[in-house]
Amino acid sequence: MIRRRNPFQIFYGWWIVAASFLIAVYIGGAVFYGFTAFFEPIANEMEWSYTQLSVAASLRGLEMGVLSPIVGMLADRWGPRKLVFGGVLVTAASLVLLSAATSLIMFYAAFVLLAIGVSACTVTVLLTAVANWFRRKMGIASGIAICGFGFSGVLIPVIVKLIAVYDWRTTLHILALGMVALILPLSLFFRHRPEQYGYLPDGLKQGELAYPDETSPRQAVEIEMKAKQALKSGTFWHLALARLYHIMTMMAITTHVMPYLSSLGFSRSASSLVATAIPLISIFGRLGFGWLGDKFNKRSVAATSFIMISSGVFCFAYASDARIWLLVPFLVLLGIGYGGTNAILPALGREYFGRTRFGSIYGLMEGIGTIGAIIGPTLAGWAYDSLGSYQIIWLLLAGLAFAAMALVFTVTPISNTVKLDDPAAA
Repeated sequence: MIRRRNPFQIFYGWWIVAASFLIAVYIGGAVFYGFTAFFEPIANEMEWSYTQLSVAASLRGLEMGVLSPIVGMLADRWGPRKLVFGGVLVTAASLVLLSAATSLIMFYAAFVLLAIGVSACTVTVLLTAVANWFRRKMGIASGIAICGFGFSGVLIPVIVKLIAVYDWRTTLHILALGMVALILPLSLFFRHRPEQYGYLPDGLKQGELAYPDETSPRQAVEIEMKAKQALKSGTFWHLALARLYHIMTMMAITTHVMPYLSSLGFSRSASSLVATAIPLISIFGRLGFGWLGDKFNKRSVAATSFIMISSGVFCFAYASDARIWLLVPFLVLLGIGYGGTNAILPALGREYFGRTRFGSIYGLMEGIGTIGAIIGPTLAGWAYDSLGSYQIIWLLLAGLAFAAMALVFTVTPISNTVKLDDPAAA
């Protein structure tokens, strides 16, 4: 007898997806995309160069890099709730410290603390929580969760307005207060693994068919790989290097989009609308490519996302006051491609490495991305300070997308995998 779930009962994994979505909305707007709105006001008041400020953005990239393997391992061991709770508190404290910065060293120190806090309550931890509760629906579940980063773009005009009405320091205080009041309670929604509550991934129960369209039950064969095994596979390095490019490109663009457009003669209000549109349009890629990855070959879907990124960045490089129309294909291609890559790369990792050590392995992938997070914003800032133009950097990033496309397209299934429950693997 197959036990069927009440159709009106929501699988708890979707509550975790919803909490992840809301956390991503706020932190994405306050920390990731919102920093571009602070860039010029801080530079004008403190008289720091674009390169100096870009280094701070690179330190923020520690969240996706050096700290990710650590928080990934802790998420596997402790579960996500403790990490998210602590991360929100540290992030709020770092925003307050950032608002009080009076020197470049203090400014950098605040960003290091910010990286520590954000690392515990965003990408790696949220995706690990989702991966523990989903398998066949991992693409769409992770797509919905990280759609929060897409919707976070709506906070950019709010931040721009707050800076205009008050100042950048007061705005940081307001954002810190919002972290504690709005985001901290969401940490209580997180649970570690579904088996602890009588479920299997995707909402199945013990004895329920893993594949409802089949007439007889069978156990789904799932690879479960250790972090050390993953590091020895070409598959890991293909995905990690593709992620490195992805982080390098998007950190460079999201950090410098408003300064770049200002250098072309656009107003701050117009530039903020473009900055807002990038994450909003990425929602289509996060949902669409997540769904496509569940239905079709994930490698082909991932390769397509990188082609779109390349085309979008190329349009960005040639945008100008006279060619303002190029911002339309830039936003559509980059936004959808960027969002699609964010959804499909974690799904690829879940498919090839399993879920038992997903946090540790995906955290290591994000760790490789540290290189790109440091290079991207700093190189873009240096190009503007030294060459007076961003164009050569955008063209370089557009070309490198084809290398990332080749990396994901040539990923091969991992064979002869030693399972974690195999005594020989102990």
